[in-house]
Amino acid sequence: MSLAVVVIGGLLPLPARGGSSVPSWVSATKPVLLASDVHLGAVRSGRERAFLAWLEHAAGAASWIILNGDLFDFWFEYRWGTTRGHEDVLDVLKRVVASGVPVTLMGGNHDWWGGRYLREEIGLEFLQDPVVRPIAGRKTLLAHGDGLGKGDYRYLVLRAVLRGGLTRAAFGLLPPALGDGIARGVSRTERKWDEWGERQQARVRALEAWATERIGEDPELGLVVLGHTHHPQVTEVAKDQWYVNSGDWVLHRSYVTLEEGREPRLSEWDGPA
Repeated sequence: MSLAVVVIGGLLPLPARGGSSVPSWVSATKPVLLASDVHLGAVRSGRERAFLAWLEHAAGAASWIILNGDLFDFWFEYRWGTTRGHEDVLDVLKRVVASGVPVTLMGGNHDWWGGRYLREEIGLEFLQDPVVRPIAGRKTLLAHGDGLGKGDYRYLVLRAVLRGGLTRAAFGLLPPALGDGIARGVSRTERKWDEWGERQQARVRALEAWATERIGEDPELGLVVLGHTHHPQVTEVAKDQWYVNSGDWVLHRSYVTLEEGREPRLSEWDGPA
C-alpha cells in the first residue's frame, strides 16, 4: 500500500496499514505528539497517572498521537487472553481513537508481541517494523531503536529467538497470569535504569550515529525518530534534518511536538498526575 499523502481540503489521511479498520484523518492544523518508553506495569503509580493525564491532554491537543515503543513493560496476546493490568490505559486509548484522534503504537523490545487485540479491539495502528512515512510535513523514519546501530550483539541473538514463530506459538499457549509472571521476572526495568552508566551512554551514541548515517544517505529525510535509549534528544544533524529521541517516562516525563514548518520541540510534562 502506498504511503503517499493526498491533500484534500487541508486534511492528511493517516496511512492505515496494519491499524484500525476505521479510516483516520490527521488535521494539518494540530501538531503530532510523540512519546515512548513508558513501561507501564513497571513504573511507579505516580508516573502512570501522569502519563494517563498527558494522554488525555494529547487527545485534545494533537491531530495524531505516536507512542514509539515500550508503552508496556510487557505485552503479549496469548491464545487465552492478553497481558493483564493495563485496563486503565487501554480504556483511555480506546476513547481517544473513538473521538477521532488516530494513535500509532510501534512495538518495542518489551511490547513487540501485540496484534489483533490492539488493532481491532482498541483501534490502534500497531506497527512491528520501522516505517518511512510523512509526519508533520517531513519525510520521517520511525523506529523504536532496539537492534539498530553497532554493538549489543547478544541482544540481537536473543531478539531473533524471542520473536521467532515457534517461541511465540509456545509462549502463547501459556495462561496469561503465568506468562506475565515470567516476563516480570526477567524484565528488571526499574533496576536497569537506577544508574546511568557506560552501557546506557553507549546505546545513546550508537543510535545517534545510526540516525546520522540514515540522514546522510537520504537528503530528503527530514526526521529520524527513535526511542529505546531513555535519553531525550532533539539534534539538527544537517540543515532541517533532525534526529529526535522522545526519551522516556521512567526517568523523565518527556515528549516531542512535531508541527509542519517548525522545528521539533522536546518538552517535559508538568501537568497533573
